[in-house]
Amino acid sequence: MATPDPKPVRQTSFLGTLSAVFWSFVGLRSKKDYEKDVTGLNPVYVIIAGLLGVAIFIGVLITIVKMVVP
Repeated sequence: MATPDPKPVRQTSFLGTLSAVFWSFVGLRSKKDYEKDVTGLNPVYVIIAGLLGVAIFIGVLITIVKMVVP
């Protein structure tokens, strides 16, 4: 008896990775989506998306501070 082959893991696209990283920054993610992310995210995409997210976040903070402080 042969064991059935598990489903092939499907890699998430870069836009899907950006979406997952955005929701991780916000802190809202459903359990179903989290489990899908754990199996399908490409680590290189996650690092790139994380760095982009941090750069955008810092840019927004600097812009807000420049607007508030004369």
